[in-house]
Amino acid sequence: MKRILLLGPVLFAGVLTVLTFVKYDFLKSLGWHPINDPTFDWPSGLALGNYGWVMTATFIISGILMALLAFRLFLDLKPAPASKVGTTLFIFAGLALAALAFTTDPTIRTTPATWHGRLHDLSFVLLGLTLFPAMIVLGFAFRKNEKWKNLSTYTWLTLALAAPAFALKGAAFYIFLLAILVWNEVVALRLNKE
Repeated sequence: MKRILLLGPVLFAGVLTVLTFVKYDFLKSLGWHPINDPTFDWPSGLALGNYGWVMTATFIISGILMALLAFRLFLDLKPAPASKVGTTLFIFAGLALAALAFTTDPTIRTTPATWHGRLHDLSFVLLGLTLFPAMIVLGFAFRKNEKWKNLSTYTWLTLALAAPAFALKGAAFYIFLLAILVWNEVVALRLNKE
């Protein structure tokens, strides 16, 4: 089971990369540009058009794997308020990632926003509102556990790098995604280390 959790960040990064190349022209037609406007309907726009179901499935699978990673982390950490709060927020972050499967609305459109587009946008906000606090609290939980202690500072440094990149958008968004995916993979690797 723990080995399966290693797949979440790798799956997400792999699908994101491959679909971006496969759907490059489609993304450009939405208004996306890899350098000048990389967050314009990306990565959510990958769920639109041909092969959109692949991104939708990836949101669901990656989100479930993140929630399972958080639950497995809960079982591994010493029971304490910080570990309970941190892993609970982390579980909710995974569920918010899975909920990104509600198909987004293209930014440039002539129709009103759809219910699923609004749920997608809400899920993105909830992802940020749960993942960042989870990382703060988990940093404290890691400090109190010998197996996880050296990931405490790494977790906070990752957050210090990722949070501004998340807010700045633009090309910095790539830094946010990379930092968060690597952090998730490091946590999954540590769970597999016995």
